Amino acid sequence: MAASPLFLSSSSPALRFPSSPFKGNVSSLRTSSCSIPSLKTATKRQLVVVNKAAAATVGAPVGSVRFRLDNLGPQPGSRKKGKRKGRGIAAGQGNSCGFGMRGQKSRSGPGVRPGFEGGQMPLYRRIPKLKGIAGGMRKGLPKYVPVNLKDIEDAGFQDGEEVSLESLKDKGLINPSGRERKLPLKILGDGELKVKLSFKARAFSAAAKEKLEAAGCSLTVLPGRKKWVKPSVAKNIARADEYFAKKRAAAAAAAESPSA
Repeated sequence: MAASPLFLSSSSPALRFPSSPFKGNVSSLRTSSCSIPSLKTATKRQLVVVNKAAAATVGAPVGSVRFRLDNLGPQPGSRKKGKRKGRGIAAGQGNSCGFGMRGQKSRSGPGVRPGFEGGQMPLYRRIPKLKGIAGGMRKGLPKYVPVNLKDIEDAGFQDGEEVSLESLKDKGLINPSGRERKLPLKILGDGELKVKLSFKARAFSAAAKEKLEAAGCSLTVLPGRKKWVKPSVAKNIARADEYFAKKRAAAAAAAESPSA
């Protein structure tokens, strides 16, 4: 005899089932078709990026560690946790946060200027100043490119040749660089000169001028760059030159009249 299927309906008397941990409604247990669609997985190539930094720290081979969000991080020692101040006495930088209890430096604001020592003579005023440079640091810088007569004699100049800044550079006697490239030439009197030359320089020392004139050399003093002055000052200088020129002319005329 085949067993007939069991149908539950509202008219049929309630059936008692043995005790079970199931707490739901028995009438909701019905057979239904699965609503989940079939999953079709397509084979895709996965991009694998090797994190060399993580591999180096772990000590694993280069190709065994992937570059993922769970292993991202800075290099060891590149980040340092800042000290937490004002978080209790036990933290080490509690109440005053290392600024002390009172005083100008413990309060908000810019504090004191650099070099201030509370009113006493500061260090930058206690130390000795530069000696021998009365006009400042630029007073100690050279104003000319100096050349001695003995160096010109050894350079092999011939009679009648011109000695200037360019000719000395061509001979390899001087090789100014940096700031010295814009400096003029000055002839010094150390040594002797046996040939007659034509000199063009900005300045000559007294000994060099005497020796060159005795040797029969021609000297040409090149004009320097005029120092800029205000127009009012230049006008006063011109007036003074004109006044003293008239006085010199009057003095010369007065000196010649008695002799005549």
